[in-house]
Parts: sequence; C-alpha cells; structure tokens
Amino acid sequence: MITASLKNYRISPRKMRIVADMIRGKNVSQAKLILQNAAKKAKHPLSDLVDSAMANAKHNFKVDADLLIVKEIRVDRGIVMKRFRPVSRGSAHPIKKKTSHVSITLAPMAPSKSQKIEKPKSKHP
Repeated sequence: MITASLKNYRISPRKMRIVADMIRGKNVSQAKLILQNAAKKAKHPLSDLVDSAMANAKHNFKVDADLLIVKEIRVDRGIVMKRFRPVSRGSAHPIKKKTSHVSITLAPMAPSKSQKIEKPKSKHP
C-alpha cells in the first residue's frame, strides 16, 4: 500500500470531502485531470497530496504511477481553533476555524475483464 497524508490543513472537512469523493476509486491520471478542472478551493492540497503519493510509489516501491488507482481517501477532522467575535453589549460570539486531516492510499490496478486470463485446461471434461 502506497500512502501519503496531510495534517491540519486549514479548510473544513465538509468542503474537503466534496472534492475527495470526486477522485475516490479513479485512476491516478484521471484523478489529476479531475483535480485540474474542479472549481473548488480544496483541489490544490489534494492535487499536491496525489503527487506526493505518486512520488512515494516511484521512489519507495519502484511502481509506475500510471498503473495506480486511488483505493482509499479519508478526510477526518483536525484541530478546531476557537476564536471570538465581539458583538453588542460587551458580548462575544464564538467562531470555529476547522482543519482537516487527509490520508490517501494508492493501489495497483486489478487486471481488467478485457484482458483474458488463461486457465490451465483440465484433463477430465
């Protein structure tokens, strides 16, 4: 399993999951194309994360990046920074600045159904 992770990125997990769902289960080259054309702010860190995972595959496992798929991508909640906004009568309203933890797992593609796998012929019919 080839993995890469991103910790405490300053965007809410809800927004990050929208883009992560777009690339889950896709070929790495398809995922890169989707991330290039997505109209969301989360496309930049996810694109860098896919690049990092591809570099890990090439350097650590000597695997060709074109033969990989995004097997799993998880977006979890990171730390929440609490800030306060002053309002009338000396009061304050809380503001929660949420962060995301993202982890991605790449795996080799399974052989497609179009490729024939030859089975050994049995001696008995």
